[in-house]
Amino acid sequence: MNLKADFKLLAYIMLFIGAIMLIPTAMSFYKAEPDASKAFLETEALILAFCLIILLFTRKTKSLDITTKDSYIFVTLTWIVATIFGCLPLYFTETTTSFAESFFEIMSGFTTTGASAIPVITDHPRSVIFWRCLTNWLGGMGIVVLFVAVLPMFGVKGNALVGAESVGPTKDKLTPSTRGTAMALWLIYFGISTVEVILLLFGGLSLYDALTVMFGTMGAAGFSATNQSIASYNSPYVEWICITFMFIAGGNFALYFKLLQRKFRRVFRDGELRTYASIVLISGFAVAFNLFFKGFFSLSDSIRHGFFQIVSIITTTGFYSTDYNIWPMFSQMMMFLMMFIGGCAGSTGGGIKVIRVRIMYKMGTNAMIRRSHPNAITSVRVNDDTYDENTCLSIAGFVGFYLMTALIGTVLISLSDMDFIVCVTSVFQAIGNIGIGLGGMGVNASFHEFAAPYQWILSVLMLVGRLELFTVFSLLSKRFWTR
Repeated sequence: MNLKADFKLLAYIMLFIGAIMLIPTAMSFYKAEPDASKAFLETEALILAFCLIILLFTRKTKSLDITTKDSYIFVTLTWIVATIFGCLPLYFTETTTSFAESFFEIMSGFTTTGASAIPVITDHPRSVIFWRCLTNWLGGMGIVVLFVAVLPMFGVKGNALVGAESVGPTKDKLTPSTRGTAMALWLIYFGISTVEVILLLFGGLSLYDALTVMFGTMGAAGFSATNQSIASYNSPYVEWICITFMFIAGGNFALYFKLLQRKFRRVFRDGELRTYASIVLISGFAVAFNLFFKGFFSLSDSIRHGFFQIVSIITTTGFYSTDYNIWPMFSQMMMFLMMFIGGCAGSTGGGIKVIRVRIMYKMGTNAMIRRSHPNAITSVRVNDDTYDENTCLSIAGFVGFYLMTALIGTVLISLSDMDFIVCVTSVFQAIGNIGIGLGGMGVNASFHEFAAPYQWILSVLMLVGRLELFTVFSLLSKRFWTR
């Protein structure tokens, strides 16, 4: 391991995040929010001091070559330290009531969870709320991936860094270099984000609202500048735009690169994409017809609200367009099932991922075949792709570890004396990076009700879920620290 290189890179990336924070800092001056301006400037000063101290102690470190172990340390430290500094503007302006709450809020932002501990969002400086929403967008594609894309001059190879942060069991390399792949992903992400902002502006939203909605949509995160999420705009047009771009954000961005290369046949034959689209279509229409026949909405409104909530949950965005807590139990159960799936590998969404669910299903059907035909030779195939035994075992291990972590988290949160539904859904919201749940954690819910110890537990679960368990949990293994 090369810990000095890890910390030197950490200083560089924190300077980079400090530079991005200049955007809301400038906004605070433009909006004449002196308390926010002071908070941002103090935070910038602390970031600069932190980075200068590290660079001073690591000035003799020339080699920035890092191992896989280093990448796990660096990525985990980056997300923790970025959250510590990122939450300071909220803490200094008393947007939140404690440091634990501030940390929770920005961890929720960077991990694209979208769960909030702020009871009344509109009571606070717009520049601070803008920064809070911006963390959704930065975390969506990954702050380390962005760092690799735009800062190649440090001479570090980004393979291990991107691998430790990117989500899903597959890591598509779109160009010969890792830096090129990171740059391609971020350019696609930026381009789609720009298109959404333009379309939202045509829908009558202000630039501020269009940007904050886009941050939550493309980051598959769900932070909003209002307490009523997308319902506050009362616009079917805005809701359909969000449905479209939430669905896009939940897809594998590597496929969008292939679309630009005109590899249409390869894209539309992708097994995960087809499974993802099928789940959305079947579940969306099931909820829509349930709402319509139960007399909740007209047919068109039932389709719109049904698809909005299904896409919002499966992509782990966490927006809502109406009060779904009063919906029929069938519709709520369909939403609950979506919490266990998540978006595609290589998307900005969280959760288990569609490809893992598909492979686990295929493994189950193969097991049934072998029970009836012990000599049968089976393979795990998803369209044109075949997955070897090691990959399947890794996926099974991940899913088992994911559920075990969620169960342990639920037991710990139950000490808060919250009701059963709140304990279960709050944990799956956190580890799945979803943001909204059912019952007491549904519409207008706030994690402000949790005491500080439980906010820290949920913050850890959000980080673990975003980095897909093994990156963080590896650091707790004794074997990790031995040669």
